[in-house]
Amino acid sequence: MLEKFKNLFEKNLKTQSDVYIIEDKSLKENQSQTNNIFSDKWSSLNDEGLEKQNRAFDFQKKWYLNLYGFANEKELQKFLANQSIIVDAGCGLGYKSKWFSDLSPSSIVIGIDFSDSVFFAQKKYQNKENLFFVKGDIANTKIKNESIDFVSCDQVIHHTENPLSTMKELSRILKFNSEIAVYVYAKKAIPRELLDEYFRKRTKSVSNDEMWEFSEQLTELGKRLTDLNIEFETPSIPLLGIKGGKIDIQRFIYWNFIKCFWNEKLGKSISINTNYDWYAPSNAERYSKEEFLRMINICNLTAEYFHSEDACYSGRFAKTL
Repeated sequence: MLEKFKNLFEKNLKTQSDVYIIEDKSLKENQSQTNNIFSDKWSSLNDEGLEKQNRAFDFQKKWYLNLYGFANEKELQKFLANQSIIVDAGCGLGYKSKWFSDLSPSSIVIGIDFSDSVFFAQKKYQNKENLFFVKGDIANTKIKNESIDFVSCDQVIHHTENPLSTMKELSRILKFNSEIAVYVYAKKAIPRELLDEYFRKRTKSVSNDEMWEFSEQLTELGKRLTDLNIEFETPSIPLLGIKGGKIDIQRFIYWNFIKCFWNEKLGKSISINTNYDWYAPSNAERYSKEEFLRMINICNLTAEYFHSEDACYSGRFAKTL
């Protein structure tokens, strides 16, 4: 498997701590800042106890099945069994990469990330013979044309410098009639979008420590609003993108004004991590449904499964041309 993995790339890759290196750092200011933020985020999550990590990973795995149209894990396993080479583009701590490698041990699974998370992932999963971790830009993978059977880019592409260019790159390495699973943030109400956009620029002048403190404050706000346990009937305000109907007050503020994530089951530290994930990176594009599908069409991809909810758009898309 090692030789087959190495032959996928256009050039020989150097290694560092058993991680293969495509590119060590970005020369683009926003991407470099975003990489730094995620190195910090994944380091923080890696320091959490295994119980908290597994709780977060289990939550994400269940959501993954829903996002990409798999009824259960067995259905995903059946799908992956037919994919000889799998790329987890933006793998973070590698738990999905490891999940894929467990479900399909005959497949080569490649986890790629531009942050230092790959070093944590490699150390944790070093005994998996069919799993390889690579540090580099998923917008410039150096993988040969049409050589990958399945690309999973879950909750990542919007954190790249130019998501359309990244989508084109991931489509380039995909074999014909093979699929990419991809997720993007959905645009929210106008007040929320204005605040989110403010932080894409502001965060570069705020220290990581200050952003962690801010994220903890947002988590506490989310918890206190949730503890109020108040629902009310909000009017529809179309010019602001605010939907009408009965809604919990924490959800109303969350969707329309400021992300103040709180999840009792995940706990305080994971909730803080989630708020940090949102407000700290410079690169975090959001899309309308039409904008996302336009990007898919530009890349000559056809929807095999499409999912829509308030937080995101996602789906599996086949390369047809």
